[in-house]
Order: sequence, then C-alpha cells, then structure tokens
Amino acid sequence: MANNQAPQGNHDPAGNTQMFRAFVDEAPQGRQAAATSAGGGPRIGLILGVVAAVAVVAAVAWLALA
Repeated sequence: MANNQAPQGNHDPAGNTQMFRAFVDEAPQGRQAAATSAGGGPRIGLILGVVAAVAVVAAVAWLALA
C-alpha cells in the first residue's frame, strides 16, 4: 500500500479545521492591514455590478412580458 501522507517536515495547514484556523491566525499583520485599508474601491465595484445585474434581469423580464 502506498504512503499518501505528506512528509513529516511538510505540514499541510488544510489538514483539519483547527490547524487551518491556526495557520490563518498566524498571518502577518501587514497583509491584513493592507487588505482592510483599501477603502471603498472594491465595494463600489461590487455595488455597481449588482445594480447592473438587476438592471439586466429587469430588462429581460420586461422584454419577455411585452
């Protein structure tokens, strides 16, 4: 039978939920601060995307009913 487990020195953080959460919690604070300081840029894009999707669905529904 083949040994499919990772070598001892190469720890897989996705092995279980506790190990994964510990791995994520060890992330450097610099990356987290950079991700949260982006401001409203991505949020504005998301809002515009949702509004555009609703407009397209409304237009298709209006054409289907007309």
